[in-house]
Amino acid sequence: MAQLTDDCFAQGGPLMRVEEARRLLAESITAVTERETVPLTEALGRILAEDVTSPVNVPPAPNSAVDGYAVHHADLDPAQETRLPITGRITAGQRDLPDAPRGSAIRIFTGARLPAGENGGPDTVMMQEDCTVEGNTVVIRPGIKKGSNARKAGEDVEQGSVVLHEGQRLRAQDVGQAAAVGRQEVKVSQRLRVALFSTGDELREPGAALEAGAIYDSNRYTIHALLSGLGCRVDDLGILPDRLDAVRAALGAAEGKHDLIVTSGGVSVGEEDHVKTAVEALGKLHLWRLAVKPGRPIALGQVGRVPFVGLPGNPVAVVVTFLNVVRPVILRMMGGDDTPPHTFRVRAGFDHKKKIDRREWVRARLVEGASGLTAEKFARDGAGILSSLVAADGLVELPEDLTRLEAGAMVDFLPFSEVTQ
Repeated sequence: MAQLTDDCFAQGGPLMRVEEARRLLAESITAVTERETVPLTEALGRILAEDVTSPVNVPPAPNSAVDGYAVHHADLDPAQETRLPITGRITAGQRDLPDAPRGSAIRIFTGARLPAGENGGPDTVMMQEDCTVEGNTVVIRPGIKKGSNARKAGEDVEQGSVVLHEGQRLRAQDVGQAAAVGRQEVKVSQRLRVALFSTGDELREPGAALEAGAIYDSNRYTIHALLSGLGCRVDDLGILPDRLDAVRAALGAAEGKHDLIVTSGGVSVGEEDHVKTAVEALGKLHLWRLAVKPGRPIALGQVGRVPFVGLPGNPVAVVVTFLNVVRPVILRMMGGDDTPPHTFRVRAGFDHKKKIDRREWVRARLVEGASGLTAEKFARDGAGILSSLVAADGLVELPEDLTRLEAGAMVDFLPFSEVTQ
């Protein structure tokens, strides 16, 4: 189970900057301790729980990077064509290699080993496109550099080097790297077990009939997708009725089976907002007021010793708050590196005013222009307009000390591709 410091979320009070919130959360939560070993075919997106050290050189022996002719560079005339007899042929995977004496050339194919020889083997490979073959002789142009197209042993990975580090989230190329050094499986953190539910008598499952006053529950599906994208094992508890006994029972049942409990909305002080009361009855709850837009309120607490996160109710605020506050928490709980995602400098295609001491994220799409990429603001920016996220490529991040942005200024842009997969 996740380990928490006592009353770790007791940080309420004045508006808090997002960096301070991230720091406090990083200090409060440590990773789950369970690990498991999985085959590489199931490792994508998982958090590595060990360093992967290579037991071999990659490549294991000198080899050719192209189809061509392996030669001794010292045999080549730097000023004019060189004619050499072809004395052998080597294909990829061939075990027995022909001799390659000085003054000769070997026909060789991509990936094939370069022969060694008593006085050192061929050290250069000329691409076949740059050669002319006349019978059993190859004619080589002048000007090729020594070592061209010849890969050295360990050029990619040296034996004993760490190729993957504990805490990194495995991408497709990382899985391939593990395979390249001979690993069939890797040790990873177990998937975080997350309980997810919504409350509200007005909510309906997609596909159900909508009577007057009812809406479809989109937030739960959005959060489910975000959690699944991080590799969590999500237990969807559905829509709970606006009754304290039902909410409390669901929370109590979830505590012993999960590492994290997440919901959206329902944590204010209204008479029908029973989540707050239920969490406080079973543990503790603190409402953090973050100096951000959208998504200022976020509820953080504990149901017993299990962390609880109550996201805002507005769809856009749900996504922005999750990506910038909750995502780092989840990565840390899974033992991952919670280094902030990369942002990119682009030109703003809009004017914007904002309050001092508040960080804002503006939904924008990227447009290619004469001066490079420009971020165009979505016309409607209400916190309930989910379609604005669908149309956007990412978020323009505006720092706390900025109060006025003018079109043409350079801004930080956070692509959704950095944080939603």
